[in-house]
Amino acid sequence: MSSTWTLINPATEEPYRDVTAISEPELAAAVVRARRAQRDWRHTPIADRVKVVAQMVPAFRAQADQVALEITRQMGKPIQQARNEINTMIDRAEAMCRLAESALADEPLPPKDGFHRFIRHEPLGVVLDIAAWNYPLLIAVNVIVPALLAGNAVLVKHARLTPLCADHFVTAFAKAGLPASLIAATPMDHALAAKVIRSGQVDYVSFTGSVEGGREIHGHVASRFIDAGLELGGKDPAYVADDANFDFAVENLVDGAFYNAGQSCCGIERIYVARALFDRFVDAYVALVRRYRMGDPEDPATTLGPCAQKKVVTTVQTQVAQARAAGARVLTGGAPWKGRGFFCEPTVLVDVNHGMPVMWEESFGPVIGLMPVADDADAVRLMNDSPYGLTASVWTEDAERAERLMDEVDAGTVYANRCDYLDPLLPWVGVKDSGKGCSLSHLGFRHLTRPKSFHLRTRTA
Repeated sequence: MSSTWTLINPATEEPYRDVTAISEPELAAAVVRARRAQRDWRHTPIADRVKVVAQMVPAFRAQADQVALEITRQMGKPIQQARNEINTMIDRAEAMCRLAESALADEPLPPKDGFHRFIRHEPLGVVLDIAAWNYPLLIAVNVIVPALLAGNAVLVKHARLTPLCADHFVTAFAKAGLPASLIAATPMDHALAAKVIRSGQVDYVSFTGSVEGGREIHGHVASRFIDAGLELGGKDPAYVADDANFDFAVENLVDGAFYNAGQSCCGIERIYVARALFDRFVDAYVALVRRYRMGDPEDPATTLGPCAQKKVVTTVQTQVAQARAAGARVLTGGAPWKGRGFFCEPTVLVDVNHGMPVMWEESFGPVIGLMPVADDADAVRLMNDSPYGLTASVWTEDAERAERLMDEVDAGTVYANRCDYLDPLLPWVGVKDSGKGCSLSHLGFRHLTRPKSFHLRTRTA
């Protein structure tokens, strides 16, 4: 028997739509269909796969307005940011299509007399993509498109807050002419997801979510000797050096901290500033934060919508209260929201330290702590003082200084004068508790395929 749940609009706290979960027999049937379709798809030439998958782009553009509005009503993202997400998702899909033929091509070995040797990158089979709600299109596309290009079938278990996004991917690919059953939306609870992983019905799992969730997934796949790609938590730092382009750094670090209400895996969650710049930086930063417009996310003028769920607000409020109790000062925001919706004021803290959870526990909401540092070494020490390592950014006009500092920072992606951005041509990877494996770039295809060695003796006499 299927169960249902109700989506709640986080801006109004009113019911938005009911969703029916897939039943265990329905899921088993979807897996059978996916395997059957994948057996043919894996033998489709890569160039032909690219042509079909690329047609998803115009199909998705045709439904863009509907998708953007549904994202806003499912998780509260301001409508303009939802539209931006669609455009960025399309850019990523197109980038992976451009990479596919070279990334998946057979790799020849150096000539050896009497032998022909090469490596082929074979698809794994059925991929389960467990996608998160904060960027429901971008996180999903990181796996869906390269998995299909590599010759796999994909089951999409989208987050409970944003299940409608999986349906839109299925619809777009159907319009693109992708063979039926190669992609399926499979809304299910954690228990059924665990069961399908352990049962042998899927061959790879991609998970984006909490560290705790990642540990559970890793345990499930370990029982099967299959692999998992895990993108987990983050507490991404930024360091503003004394020679930074001041105004540019302020503008980008406000955006990096508060875009999407701070609900970004690679959003800025802590900032270290050269002591000589600190007071000036704080004043400029707070002044810009106060210009953010919080309100109805369906209004194009809104720049800060609600958090996707109440527990995000609770986490931020708890961290702010803990910091205050330990001596931190709140320069803007921090007051409880008294109206409807899961709103949380953009909040800036100073007089913070690493004894406060707000500086080492993931916030995943609109709050930031600012700390002065004595020098580069002090900044690197504090940036690395974290169980996480997804991204980190250094703000300086000296490229050699930037690269030297970035080399010392423990993170999967390091930026100079940029933050909160994924370049699809670079691998997306975390270290420490931020995860394992990688997506995007030509290396992302490696995790969705297995190498097969071809060793042919061409002369037997």
